[in-house]
Amino acid sequence: MILTGPKIQEEVNKGIITINPFNSDQLNPNSYDFRLGDTLKIYVNKTLDTRQPNETKTITISKEGFILRPDTLYLGHTQEIFGSDFYVPIVRGKSSTGRVGLFIHITADLIDIGYHGQYTLMLHSVQPVKVYPGMKIGQVTFWKTFGDIVLYKGKYQGSQGPSESQVYKDFFQENKKDVKKAINKDQISTTRRIFYSFMNRNSIRTSKK
Repeated sequence: MILTGPKIQEEVNKGIITINPFNSDQLNPNSYDFRLGDTLKIYVNKTLDTRQPNETKTITISKEGFILRPDTLYLGHTQEIFGSDFYVPIVRGKSSTGRVGLFIHITADLIDIGYHGQYTLMLHSVQPVKVYPGMKIGQVTFWKTFGDIVLYKGKYQGSQGPSESQVYKDFFQENKKDVKKAINKDQISTTRRIFYSFMNRNSIRTSKK
């Protein structure tokens, strides 16, 4: 169930939804327009390694604007901090930006419930497009949940400015799980060896009697 514009404002006023700064002029019938922040990041290397941190370069968008090139992924950010512990935010590009061939995200439109921070935009254009800080670039909708709520506690919580990928941390977590399994398996094997050794000694003592 999607919230209407008036309901979004009502929940912001109650503190149930965070949108900061909030401007009622940016409300739509069932969404809220967010603006582009003034910082971009691009990856330095052409080939990226998902198991390692990847070096980035920071670009500041001037008031005169900045031209996005179609062969580059730009990580941008919203001016607004938004989130909710009760609703799920989903971001979309505005139809106006879509009509100039600008995508604001790549597969990542869902924001986990409990996340609060600036949203990292994954900007990609099909042709050169000039963007400006503070321009309305996308919209966020808020959706009601069903079932028990488990709040987000992930690696991007509280992001300020564009956040580069931290997918390499997922490999680290998987390795930790593998190590833990190996330790547990080794502990079980050790316990079994001690148990069988104990049983064997008792068996020998019994036979001697």
